[in-house]
Amino acid sequence: MLFTFAGGTGHFLPLVPFARAAENAGHVVAFGAQAGMLTTVAAAGFSGYDGGGPTLLVTTGRTPLLEFDLARELSAIRDGYAGRTARERATKLRQLCEVWRPDILVCDEMDFGALVAAETMGIPYATVITIGSGAFAWPDLLREPLNDIRQEHALPPDPELSMLRRYLILSPFPPSFRDPAKPLPPNAHAIRAVAAERAGSDDESWLANRAPRPLVYFTLGTIFNLESGDLFERALKGLSNLPVDVVVTVGRELDPQVLGPQPSNVHVRSYIPQSLLLARCELVVSHAGSGSVVGALAHGVPMVLLPMGADQPFNAARCEDLHVGRVLHPVEARPEDVRLAALAVLSDATYKQSAMRLKAEIAVLPDPAYGIRLLDRLGS
Repeated sequence: MLFTFAGGTGHFLPLVPFARAAENAGHVVAFGAQAGMLTTVAAAGFSGYDGGGPTLLVTTGRTPLLEFDLARELSAIRDGYAGRTARERATKLRQLCEVWRPDILVCDEMDFGALVAAETMGIPYATVITIGSGAFAWPDLLREPLNDIRQEHALPPDPELSMLRRYLILSPFPPSFRDPAKPLPPNAHAIRAVAAERAGSDDESWLANRAPRPLVYFTLGTIFNLESGDLFERALKGLSNLPVDVVVTVGRELDPQVLGPQPSNVHVRSYIPQSLLLARCELVVSHAGSGSVVGALAHGVPMVLLPMGADQPFNAARCEDLHVGRVLHPVEARPEDVRLAALAVLSDATYKQSAMRLKAEIAVLPDPAYGIRLLDRLGS
């Protein structure tokens, strides 16, 4: 099985539980990724190959926080993922498939070039949903660029874009989280696929022995922490005034010292697996990335959300609809706004009750091994 993804860590991690389940079932697994993500693939214990696509930008500092711009995000999908990136990956992954000869291709839902490569090679494929709310599932946005690439690979036009739903779709999200106006097709299967990494003994020891008061986890994900301006500082100033412990992870690209001295109840780390923190949390404050949101819901943890870009505003809106969190404007939010929002969610039991309903919905979904059995049928 060749697993492929067109973006960064947020596109890689949803594939990992399925790749591990495939290995456990005896399959040979490899990844086709952008060159800049191959070290991440290797660190997770998988073989990886350059699958094309632009090299991810690497920076060691933060950039100013921009207002959300829907036109800019739609252009990134149409001209980037479905245009330049898909064009390069269709060719590169086709070449990889000619050499590696996978029986099945499993790709993240934004890796459109992988679908073209698989179709030209006659390889069955499955798509793993990485945008839980269903944002950007707009055929009019994708039809022209994808059909241009299909033509370049001598494939017939696909006016209905049936290529996006031809075989199998695996969705590691509770069904009720998706926007009702953007339903998944009948061949989609919801899977309980929240990764369960473990931290080192130092983190586990500290968490087990800390003071008996609420724990708040604050994260801006793996990419958007670099685009956050002073959001870390503003949010922490508000959270630190609450009678809670706060754990904030700034990502491996930032030095925790960048946030300066903090009160004794604030603990800054580069990274701790969220599965370790979420089991102990009373509240998650995040950017509303799909991975952060579904992780919190899988543990029944309510949220305060500061959506900055990509699909985050849509995820945040779904969380408001489901009453599992409160949403703040990331550019305008003052420390006091963050403090009051966190206090409101912590003190109102209905947020926790709603989050626990989503946890129960996730808990009864089949595990990734079930998804691999479905994939086996494609290859038989």
